[in-house]
Amino acid sequence: MTELYYAEDDPNIAGMVKAYLERKNIKVSIYGTLAEVKLALSRRLPAMVLLDWNMPDGRGDGLCQWIRGSWKELPIIFLTVRGDSADIVSGFESGADDYVVKPFALEVLYSRVQALLRRSGNVSGQYLSCGGITMDLNRMLVTCGSEEVSLSAAEYQVLMCLMRNKGRIVTREKLLEQVWDVNGNYVNDNTLSVTVKRLRDKLHQPACLKTVRSVGYRMEDMLWEG
Repeated sequence: MTELYYAEDDPNIAGMVKAYLERKNIKVSIYGTLAEVKLALSRRLPAMVLLDWNMPDGRGDGLCQWIRGSWKELPIIFLTVRGDSADIVSGFESGADDYVVKPFALEVLYSRVQALLRRSGNVSGQYLSCGGITMDLNRMLVTCGSEEVSLSAAEYQVLMCLMRNKGRIVTREKLLEQVWDVNGNYVNDNTLSVTVKRLRDKLHQPACLKTVRSVGYRMEDMLWEG
């Protein structure tokens, strides 16, 4: 099922949108502040973000810019109370893909969502995220917060394996097999330890990368805010 994140502080509007879109087989997760949206995005990416322009803790254009720092292709539709040209210009300049003026018909919003999804495809599978670390698999780009991080091939492959198995322990044997043995490069166990140490250093010792002593490693979501 397609999932959307909806930033909206009015529970009545949020409830109507959620009920309507979920009847159309679109899951809607509602967040009442921009900070909640940031935290949710750092843990898992949806297919699209619906963003109310005026939120209790800030404006939508700031969140758009923040999103574009890590997820350039993630579709964003912003919702504005009026067709204010300044808001619309600011929205597009900050990275939004489309806008809908309140009050809107639910059918209109759904058609805009469907049109944008058709144009963009489901880009959420392009990204892996955990604890403020993002991997753009299409561009082979890694960011930590807003910082682009340069990794060696082995470091990148280790991180990708851990991110794809987020929440689960990845044994040292599995990492050695998938990162090195699959390429015909037979190395000793110390090579993995050194690679993970360098990876941690480059990612500024992320709390989300856990060592499971004598077994392996695990990536897990932490309470992170950017």
